[in-house]
Amino acid sequence: MTAEIGVFVSTFAIMFVIVDPFGNLPVFMSLTAHYAPAKRRLVAWQANALAFVILLVFGFFGFKLFGLLGITPASLQISGGLLLLIVALQLLTGEESKPGNEGGELNIAAVPLGTPLLAGPGAIVALMVQMDSSGHGVLSIIAVVLATLLVLAFSWLTMFFATPIMRFLGNSGIAVLTRLSGMMLAAIAIQLMISGVMNVVQEVAKTL
Repeated sequence: MTAEIGVFVSTFAIMFVIVDPFGNLPVFMSLTAHYAPAKRRLVAWQANALAFVILLVFGFFGFKLFGLLGITPASLQISGGLLLLIVALQLLTGEESKPGNEGGELNIAAVPLGTPLLAGPGAIVALMVQMDSSGHGVLSIIAVVLATLLVLAFSWLTMFFATPIMRFLGNSGIAVLTRLSGMMLAAIAIQLMISGVMNVVQEVAKTL
């Protein structure tokens, strides 16, 4: 049981840092600023539930799926970075608040909130490694799943309390926060792509 507790604690710590529930809050608030409170809470629930499903699928079948499709973690980082960069540009230009761009709460909950913001390349690869290093014991796998669920529960909780925070900030505060979130998200996107490219370069260098 001590080993399983260790797996739980390590998985929770790693996933909490990578998922970053508090760091994602400004982006969530910016993307849902024009939503009613009830709709915002629904988006929060859908995004975290979808992220949990995606992480579990990759946690259990990731290595096999990557092998069958010939996908490398580097390509996942680059594609995730591109998706986040598109969202960042929308936040910076104000495009995300235009009526024509509102594809419904499920779309925003899926992309970019569910993935790649919550279930991003880093979180997916980290969970795959944790699953693989758990020894495939039933209790260890349960510990990894519960730790991941707890992290996303924290994420949902922070998003749930976004409404009172937005009331406190007001329209001007939200406008400033949206631009700051865009810059932050752009930096994260660029870093993801740089990491992906560097990993590709390292892999190529090994073959030479």
